[in-house]
Amino acid sequence: MKGLGRGFESLIPTELIDDEFDPTATEDKKESKLKELKLDDIVRDEDQPRREFNQEALDALAASIKEHGVLQPIVVTKEDGKYKIVAGERRWRAARIAGLEKIPAIIRSLDSQNRLELSIIENAQREDLNAIELATAYAKLKTQFNLSAEDIAAKVGKSEQTVQNTLRLLTLPEDVKKTMVKEKLTEGVMRPLVSRDEKTIRKVLPKIIKEGWTARRVERYFAETTKKSSSAALKRDAYRKDEDKLTVKYNVVTRISGRSLTFKCKNDSELKELVKKLS
Repeated sequence: MKGLGRGFESLIPTELIDDEFDPTATEDKKESKLKELKLDDIVRDEDQPRREFNQEALDALAASIKEHGVLQPIVVTKEDGKYKIVAGERRWRAARIAGLEKIPAIIRSLDSQNRLELSIIENAQREDLNAIELATAYAKLKTQFNLSAEDIAAKVGKSEQTVQNTLRLLTLPEDVKKTMVKEKLTEGVMRPLVSRDEKTIRKVLPKIIKEGWTARRVERYFAETTKKSSSAALKRDAYRKDEDKLTVKYNVVTRISGRSLTFKCKNDSELKELVKKLS
């Protein structure tokens, strides 16, 4: 089993897996044992290719754990009287820094782990899953079995880029994901929103729903918006030297916007002086 690529791991943090959209939750509970384990009884997997952990990021996670606890259990298997980490070494390390003695862990036998992996893959291949359920299934393969995007793509018969695009939907705000499912919005329509800020998403989403925008219409909207912003910036830059010259000449702040020339005076005497110069 391959380890995670650095970019793929940062793409989907474990806390983005929402049980509400988990198509294999029942199977997960049936095949798993959730316990609180002593940190000293847990060991890292020496075959895990990831060796370096950013200390600043670990300290930040440790601070969060101190305040909120460990929100996502680690996954382990029992071996030689110890529990070997399958997924969650970063949480285990941060819990140590936070001073915890125990951590919630899902204990799996290799047989149950294989059965759950098959269940997730089977669900991921179903055509009746919505995009968020599909993304959640992919994310479970990533977080619970340390599979890379390439591994998941091979198992479900899709391209690596397709898997990554679907996973990125999990970074959308929670209420937006729920709206996406409720309104039966397609992945193609929602994908352009993934890289946008929340303000932009909440501005565009009602238009998508009300006007029935297609994926192409959404992409065109952002292309036009970007073009307008670039055009406005070019116009501002074109007049910047003229603004500077006029500011120096008349000793007042000068702005050129569209077809308007504006002088901004600090007080009445400055305004009177400007009028004299212009008359």
